[in-house]
Amino acid sequence: MTIDIGIIGGSGLYDMAELRDRRDEHISTPFGDPSGPYVVGTLRGRRVAFLARHGVGHRILPSELNFRANIYGFKVLGAERILSASAVGSLKQEYQPLDIVVPDQFFDRTKGRISTFFGRGLVAHVAFAHPLCGDLSAIAADAAEAVGATVHRGGTYVNMEGPQFSTLAESKLY
Repeated sequence: MTIDIGIIGGSGLYDMAELRDRRDEHISTPFGDPSGPYVVGTLRGRRVAFLARHGVGHRILPSELNFRANIYGFKVLGAERILSASAVGSLKQEYQPLDIVVPDQFFDRTKGRISTFFGRGLVAHVAFAHPLCGDLSAIAADAAEAVGATVHRGGTYVNMEGPQFSTLAESKLY
C-alpha cells in the first residue's frame, strides 16, 4: 500500500484525530527501530502515514531519535514527501508563541548522532543548499493561513543537541 504523504508529529502532536481507517504498521529498517509504529490511514481522502517523533508517550529524547529509521520507514511505505511539525522556541522577537514558521534553511548543531544515510561502502554527495521542498512548504503555509494562523514564510531552523536548550551565549550567536 502506497501512501501519499508522511507526517511526523513533534512535541504536542502525538496523534491525528481525523485519520480514518487506521492501522499500525511496524517496519524493520537496516538502521534500527523507528520511533514507533506508523499509523496509516486516510485523511481527507488522501492516504497518509503518521509517526510520533518522540514515540508513544513522548519517551524518546531528541538526541536518541533514530531519524534514519524514521525516514526509511516512510520510504518503505511509499512516501515521496514528508511533513514534520515541531514545537520550538524562537530566537526572534517578531515570532510570537503560536506563530507558525515554515523554514527554508537548517543549521544543524547536533554532534552526537550519525548525520547521513551513506557510508559503509555507499558514497554520495548530497546538495543541501535548498533542503526543503518549495512546493510542499507553500502548501503548508497556505493551509495554515487559510485557518487563520500567523505564518512566517522562510527562516532558519537551528537544530540543537537536545534535550537541553541553548545557552544564552549560543542563542545570541544564532
